[in-house]
Amino acid sequence: MSEKEKPGSKSLPIGGILVKPGSSTEYKTGDWRAFRPYVDEKKCTGCLICWIYCPDSAISRKPPVVTINYEFCKGCGICSTECPVKAITMVEEGA
Repeated sequence: MSEKEKPGSKSLPIGGILVKPGSSTEYKTGDWRAFRPYVDEKKCTGCLICWIYCPDSAISRKPPVVTINYEFCKGCGICSTECPVKAITMVEEGA
């Protein structure tokens, strides 16, 4: 299944039940957030503390900084809160 064919979170079964094991990557779950994290690459030290705390596994390392996969990021802000150098800030979605 290509990236463009992946269903969004609105197509999940009622109750969010995933009936097929390992299918979580088939659902883009980041389409309902109100705020998105923005990484200031000049401040980011690549410590990966944000990656450790991300509940959605939406953060990956692109040396020497981190990147955020907005298709899966729900905008919870945990990464921003945990960043020790405050390289991640939350900005309003669509701004």
